[in-house]
Amino acid sequence: MCGMKSALIFWFSGLSGSGKTTIAQTVKVLLEKEGRSVLILDGDDVRERFHKNLGFNVEDIKENNRLISELCHENKDLFDIILVPIISPYKESREKARELLNNKFYEVYVSASLKTVIARDTKGLYAKAASGLIDNLIGYSKNTIYEEPKDADLVINSNYQSVEQSVKMLYEFVIKQLKILS
Repeated sequence: MCGMKSALIFWFSGLSGSGKTTIAQTVKVLLEKEGRSVLILDGDDVRERFHKNLGFNVEDIKENNRLISELCHENKDLFDIILVPIISPYKESREKARELLNNKFYEVYVSASLKTVIARDTKGLYAKAASGLIDNLIGYSKNTIYEEPKDADLVINSNYQSVEQSVKMLYEFVIKQLKILS
């Protein structure tokens, strides 16, 4: 660690396919080159490793987000920065995470239209949802809505910004927060 006592936590929110994980992974590499210790708690990885029993109904999604915020809290003294690229579709869950993780919590909204993420469909989820194989795809299915953040600390519009531009925005935002707190 670079002398910090508690990690800065960058909690992402955005539809599946908006670019959250790609941006986080690239920023992690840049920050590590500067000697920063960085942990990524990716939603898919955390769910697979720790929360396999949780589904994708509203209650399970909220519980998964709560458990991820607990993981952030448990790891905050071990890293300079924690990047959390998860869908985090519900305002209530984001507010609870902010409350638990307090003044070192920054919400990053990676905005992308449904049209954009359907066109990307990197995981094939939207095709499965369209064909009826998935009935609870967040932001696509009627029973699992996505509540767009209205007061995020940083908004990255991946409809129009390239990955490189998005990475630059997040990287510069992280560096700015590090300087403010040093």
